Amino acid sequence: MPYRAPVADMLFTMTHAAGLEEGLYPDLGDGAAASILDEAAKMAEGVLAPLYRIGDREGATFANGTVTTATGWPDAYRRWTEGGWMGVTAPEAHGGMGLPHLLNAGCIEAWNGANMAFALAPLLSVGAIEALVAHGSEDLRRIYLDRVVSGEWAATMNLTEPQAGSDLAALRTRAERAPDGSYKITGQKIFITYGEHDLTPNILHLVLARLPDAPAGTRGISLFLVPKFLVREDGQRGAHNDLRCGGIEHKMGIHGSPTCTMIFGDDGGATGYLIGEENRGLPCMFTMMNNARLSVGLQGVGVAERATQTAIAFASERRQGRAPGASGEGMSPIVDHPDVRRMLLTMKATTSAARAICYMTAQALDQAHRGTTPEARRAGLERAGLLTPVAKAYATDTANEVASLGVQVHGGMGFIEETGAAQLMRDARIAGIYEGTNGIQAIDLVQRKLSLSGGAAFKAELDSMREVIARLQEQEDPRFGTMPRRLSEAVEALFEGSETLLEQLAEDPAVALAGATPYLRLFALARGGTALASLAMAENAESGTWLTQARFFAENVACAAPSLASTIAEGASCILAADAALAV
Repeated sequence: MPYRAPVADMLFTMTHAAGLEEGLYPDLGDGAAASILDEAAKMAEGVLAPLYRIGDREGATFANGTVTTATGWPDAYRRWTEGGWMGVTAPEAHGGMGLPHLLNAGCIEAWNGANMAFALAPLLSVGAIEALVAHGSEDLRRIYLDRVVSGEWAATMNLTEPQAGSDLAALRTRAERAPDGSYKITGQKIFITYGEHDLTPNILHLVLARLPDAPAGTRGISLFLVPKFLVREDGQRGAHNDLRCGGIEHKMGIHGSPTCTMIFGDDGGATGYLIGEENRGLPCMFTMMNNARLSVGLQGVGVAERATQTAIAFASERRQGRAPGASGEGMSPIVDHPDVRRMLLTMKATTSAARAICYMTAQALDQAHRGTTPEARRAGLERAGLLTPVAKAYATDTANEVASLGVQVHGGMGFIEETGAAQLMRDARIAGIYEGTNGIQAIDLVQRKLSLSGGAAFKAELDSMREVIARLQEQEDPRFGTMPRRLSEAVEALFEGSETLLEQLAEDPAVALAGATPYLRLFALARGGTALASLAMAENAESGTWLTQARFFAENVACAAPSLASTIAEGASCILAADAALAV
């Protein structure tokens, strides 16, 4: 089945779960949001989706230091940039549209649902735009920013090194001050997405490195812009910088996206330019990384949506056995079998819940930028901080689980590449790993985000969920089944789990971290379930689409919440005393 961007579902979720109609969005009135999403959908369906299998079969190739992308990739990128899509949220002063993150969230979902490997190319450029706007000097913005916003030049993120995966304190890439105010960068980075390619004539690498006199650990990291080609005084591309791609990885999935080893400084050092302040690179990089983490969550939503569409279409056509109560003769479509329906509803409802959480996170970012008072902007920033690890981890876990279920729905044909179900499962697997593994997201949530402003950000989120429960209970609608009770149990389990974690953090952080991943899942079940309930209450009573998803999620998914709270309270001692079981 060809991918179709779910524009109606996007708009409904934006409006009734993420507050699209609130005062933050005067520029999206009179159907503007729908019109822009429709155009994004045309790009996704007509240009990017047809290249999805091509990119998987051909992959990116490396020869003589050059990376060549798959057939059709450069033309698709040209068409994508001609549409102005790189600059959806970028400032108008630099050629962008200046539109909200919430709207862009729908665009990012659509492009990743159509072709995740392609959509990775602009994802990091968008993050670089954020970093340059927030931290770049006037000269850097003048020389580079407009060209990244237009898509003429691309950008990357260079963090990981062979000896330093997620541990940035172990970085060894060096930066030396040069007399002209620039820096000389030497070192090696690995796993660099689109570190080399043929889509743009220049690539701007945002590189973390250490100065010789830098403090130890993460306090001594600086961020540098290191262009593939230097820029002459007339603004045109100049000499090739002292950097190269040493090779590309052979991966499980996202074959169309080149994952590069980048080598800086073979001949004395690549020229780089400081972003922000010396030894203050990590906050600058986190501006880019937090943007990327939400985008990766939206990748998960896009892949899960496509896997769900593919599975439902297959189940509606594939006939096997006789479903209970089937009329007529012959085999039934497998969609009529209860267990297949259970799998499909799991796929659809968890995808919708993940979408709602990601869109809520995008709305919080908009409030942080567009709020009319300092208090409102601060509240938006803290809510975005609280929800980002949940959005990234839950949406990408959902992508993995949903894609796996999609293979299961297809049966043996799901294990065969021609159906496309296997590619979705292979591509989805990376999303829970890069931009901070999902375990790291859980640690971030527990150690840093739960206590924001003395717990005020979490309390506000909890109050929002409880308000949804109160409205739900007022309905007294038998169609809701046990949804009010199940979601109330989930929200209260989240409260109990949070109280337990705060006590554990004060007494023994190791105990708290043992329960971090179950806690993030608990948070997502409560937040996702109440978001779906909001959608169900806003729905036309004659439809029932959202009601079905919300009720299924509450009664079949969120019902696990009390058990997760028990795991948080009781599960650590076994984990921490597992030396014998884990001995090599």
